[in-house]
Amino acid sequence: MYPFFRLGWQLWRHRNDPPIDLLGTHVSHHVCWPWDLDMWRELNNGRTLTLYDLGRLPMAARMGMMPALRANGWGMAVAGASVRWRHRVHAFERLEMRSRGIGWDARFIYSEQSLWKRDGSCASHALIRGVVTGPGGIVPPEQVLAAMGRDATSPPLPRWVRGWIDADATRPWPPMDDAG
Repeated sequence: MYPFFRLGWQLWRHRNDPPIDLLGTHVSHHVCWPWDLDMWRELNNGRTLTLYDLGRLPMAARMGMMPALRANGWGMAVAGASVRWRHRVHAFERLEMRSRGIGWDARFIYSEQSLWKRDGSCASHALIRGVVTGPGGIVPPEQVLAAMGRDATSPPLPRWVRGWIDADATRPWPPMDDAG
């Protein structure tokens, strides 16, 4: 089940935090609860992506995106993700999540997120390709930023992000049906 109460807590907890720049870093703190575990008694990989929502949504709120979304009837979705897992996370471990915007292109908004253990090691790192959607489909980031009253010029995307975008563009869509 989606952790609605945890998301509500994070939004409430950070409601009075100062605004951040579009490329600013939002820091939040989380606990790995027993219901976040997989059969190996470590943080489930799918739950990791869900936990990243708990950092990304308050980050968007602090950037000032939520009023623009509400005013225009838009929503947000993840359109792609690349995650690296490097250290196991067990029940009751406390984690620091760092979420920051990287930039955008004509269709997508890119952010990176990481989970850090108390010993200073990075447990996982995610590159997220986000999209704003409206009744007509994808809303260009330039339009979203204009609705936010922000400059629509993205900084250059880092080489590792551009490499992922280029590699993902070679992937067939729709997937090939090998069953037939």
